[in-house]
Amino acid sequence: MKELLVVVDMQNDFIDGVLGTDEALKIVEPVCDKIKNFEGDVVYTRDTHYENYLDTMEGKNLPVKHCIKNTHGWRIKNEVYNAGEGKILCVVDKPVFGSIELMDIASAVNYDKVTIIGLCTDICVVSNAILLKSKLKEVPIAVVSSLCAGTSEENHNHAIETMRMCQIIIE
Repeated sequence: MKELLVVVDMQNDFIDGVLGTDEALKIVEPVCDKIKNFEGDVVYTRDTHYENYLDTMEGKNLPVKHCIKNTHGWRIKNEVYNAGEGKILCVVDKPVFGSIELMDIASAVNYDKVTIIGLCTDICVVSNAILLKSKLKEVPIAVVSSLCAGTSEENHNHAIETMRMCQIIIE
C-alpha cells in the first residue's frame, strides 16, 4: 500500500512564534513520532509570505507578519523536519491556505491513502484536505485530529466536523 503523509505548516511562527499557541506546542512531539513511524512518502507544506505581507488580502485580514520567507519563523520546526529524514518527497511553499502544487504532487503518484497532520486545523489543514478530496476523489483522505491544532479549540472542532461532513476520514 502506497501512502502519503502531508505535514501542514509545522513552522516556528505557528508553534512558538508570533502566532504560536499552547495547542501547537503540545502536538510537536507526537507529530514527530508519527512522521518517524510513517511507512511512506512525506510532504511538508510551508506557509510562505514576503515583506509586503501586510499589503496582501490575507495581511489585511490577519495583520500579523508571519512566515516571511527565509526568516526563522518561516522555517519548519527543526525536530519536525528532521523526523522525516529519508522520507521527504518535497517541501511545498504555499502563498495561500491551500496548495494547487500539493494537489499535483499527490495526484502524480497512485497513492492508496493520504493522511494530513499539522497546523492550523481551521485554516490550512481544512483547505488542503478539501482540495485533496476534490482532486483524489476515490482515494481515502484522512486527518489525524489529535495531531492537528487550530487557532482555538472551538475552531479546531468546527473544522474537524466540516471535514467529516465532506467525507474526509477523521482519525
